Amino acid sequence: MKSICRKTLELSATFFLFAIVLDLQAADWPRFLGVHADCKSQETGLLDAWPKEGPPLEWKKVVGTGYSAPSVSNGNLVLHHRIKKEEVVESMDPLTGKTIWTFKYPSNYIDPFGYNNGPRCTPILTQDRCYVLGAEGKLYCIGIQDGREIWMRDTAKDFNIPEAFFGVGSTPLLEDDKLIVMVGGQPNSGVVAFEASTGKTIWENVGKKTWDGERKTGWRGEPYIQWQAYEKQASYASPVAATIHGQRHILCLMRQGLVSLNPDTGEENFHFWFRARVNESVNAMNPVVSGNTILISAAYYRIGSVLLKVAPGGRSVTETWRSRALEVHWTTPVLHDGNLYAFSGRNEPDARFRCVEMATGKLVWDQDESWRKSYLAPPEKYGRGSAILADNKLIVMGEAGQLGLFRPNPVMPEEISKFQVPEMKYPCWTAPVLSNHKLYLRSESRLICYDLKKN
Repeated sequence: MKSICRKTLELSATFFLFAIVLDLQAADWPRFLGVHADCKSQETGLLDAWPKEGPPLEWKKVVGTGYSAPSVSNGNLVLHHRIKKEEVVESMDPLTGKTIWTFKYPSNYIDPFGYNNGPRCTPILTQDRCYVLGAEGKLYCIGIQDGREIWMRDTAKDFNIPEAFFGVGSTPLLEDDKLIVMVGGQPNSGVVAFEASTGKTIWENVGKKTWDGERKTGWRGEPYIQWQAYEKQASYASPVAATIHGQRHILCLMRQGLVSLNPDTGEENFHFWFRARVNESVNAMNPVVSGNTILISAAYYRIGSVLLKVAPGGRSVTETWRSRALEVHWTTPVLHDGNLYAFSGRNEPDARFRCVEMATGKLVWDQDESWRKSYLAPPEKYGRGSAILADNKLIVMGEAGQLGLFRPNPVMPEEISKFQVPEMKYPCWTAPVLSNHKLYLRSESRLICYDLKKN
């Protein structure tokens, strides 16, 4: 009898360990920048190098415009894109790209700078729901199985929101039972928490009471902020949840700077002014947290990066270092073994791929990826790219369709593979997505799936 029990326990333990291994080898990507919103996947068993023409192509599909990345969970791939005068939320089979269901609604958004008119925010997927935020600020909760509307909030009508520069582009954050959205409302509705099940407003905060009278560090001749009713608050960064000193923080890099909020009440923990000196500036990088420190960065007009240290009580921050070693425009750095791997530079001619030590701000290595836009032929450089980390490899998507594979080497750049993805051309500004060994790439008109599984 004891022998049978022992064997049963051994089999159970073996099955449990096998399940853990399977979980590590294959994982979903249910929201912007992955499960933990840190540009990382726990998947293993990926190709160590790619053929000259790239990894095996699984499928490709013509899609509508937008910069929204696909999200993948429980056998559903959901893409938010725009086709003609409608924003379309489309559920697909992640293995084939075939449509399962679509949810459509009208959109009149026109980008004032000539960029495309599609959605910028990435869907959030749960076991039974999908949350999307459109370019005009329409927030929808949709059933994941049938694509039916559960609730909707028109944030542009429900809150006093000055028109954003490039449309609404901050992907919401699902924290417990709250959907936290950087709506950018005036005077004090910069961040709003909605009840995830019903869409009802739970709390709102950030705005005039946060910044009015605050000293503008580094601004000549205008030392204090005089809050204006037309002040834009919305940025293109997304809120990040982090536990620091045992306390939960919602970190929001607004257009004016970083704000930390209590997720339950919306009460402010601290704020830090971080904005370039010109009106046309935006912040678009998600805050990166390591221990009790927070990195924020921007590429506009020499603002660079700042590493902030959170005080033990969680109510204030101090600068650890400030540097232009990283000037991140619209991507989020990958933090690996204490080093940040990221593309730096505001425009194509000043693009760099860099490794920076997070604790000190020291530039470890630098690779020139600058190029000048040409529609005659794709460049051999990545330009300003996006990177994700999986199986101890960096997968890099360049803005003109160059796809690369790097080893995260803290000594020097170590490129393993590189190729030009057919039918992917500038601007490829959507971060790559990895789920269940499949790599998903999105441009303004294509969605492409590659198989990265090692045989």
